[in-house]
Amino acid sequence: MSIIVWLLVGLIAGWIANMIMSSGAGGLLADIVIGIVGAIVGGFVASLLFGGDFINGFNIQTILVSVLGALLVIAAYRAISHQAVRQ
Repeated sequence: MSIIVWLLVGLIAGWIANMIMSSGAGGLLADIVIGIVGAIVGGFVASLLFGGDFINGFNIQTILVSVLGALLVIAAYRAISHQAVRQ
């Protein structure tokens, strides 16, 4: 995928994940970063579970996998940061 497609998928996936999890993260740039990291995580997990390439362009499948990955990233961040606060 081109860099522009990664940015668009990242923005959409990060924004959707932010709306679902109400993370309140720092705006547009945070949504893009969360979405791109989510695409990487989601694509990796989906390929482990189902085999194949799930991040393959600007389509619904890519966005869904990216959103699920972004939700995992937000949940992991919350778990780690919550654990750090306890200590």
